[in-house]
Amino acid sequence: MTYCIATLLDTGLVFLSDSRTNAGVDHINTFRKMHVFEKPGDRVLVLMTSGNLAVAQSTVHSLHEQITHSDTRASLYNVHSLFDAAGLVGEALRHVHRRDAQALREHGIEFNAAFILGGQIAGEPPRLFQVYAAGNFIEATLDTLYFQIGESKYGKPILDRVITRSSSLAEAAKCALISMDSTIRSNLSVGPPLDLVCIKRDALRVLLHRNVTSDDDYFKMIRSGWSDSLRHAFHALPNPDLAQ
Repeated sequence: MTYCIATLLDTGLVFLSDSRTNAGVDHINTFRKMHVFEKPGDRVLVLMTSGNLAVAQSTVHSLHEQITHSDTRASLYNVHSLFDAAGLVGEALRHVHRRDAQALREHGIEFNAAFILGGQIAGEPPRLFQVYAAGNFIEATLDTLYFQIGESKYGKPILDRVITRSSSLAEAAKCALISMDSTIRSNLSVGPPLDLVCIKRDALRVLLHRNVTSDDDYFKMIRSGWSDSLRHAFHALPNPDLAQ
């Protein structure tokens, strides 16, 4: 399982992903689920993955192969829009499906993958897409503040209550980390280290790329401070009248 969040703001974009792919009593694997494609001054794209790890890795490998041959093929480094970039991700995913889906099915394994793609290409505003297992995708609109993939339910309430289009990058990063902490506390299959990326609007480069471990001082402060604040707010509210 995994949990990835991407927020689209007036000021840019914030991405956060965990790195846990399998959890058990004595078996935990970690793999990076965030991939950055950057040509400073021209474009910066972030791709986050969830679902079957082999499907996700094969899709990302196909996208890197396109970049290697970008003098003759469309790639994330030469398409003219984020919409076209999302189309490339979808086509790469369909290629993996045509190659592997039947074999997976014969072994009782579901072809399961989802992606978030966001960033900015020179000449257009920041954009954010969610790509599904079939290769189709949707784009965030003015009414869509964020996308989630993976184990999303535990971290959703804080996003709905706090994030607005006018939130700063720092506020969105803080909210994403709280959302991730809520998920980690409720689901053992999600865990650190985390990847945090912030992209400032029109900078066309990564503003911040930070690896957040369980020992990170800020993340530890967020985790304890949020828990303390929730307990304080809970006890500050009056109890219901049960003497009726």
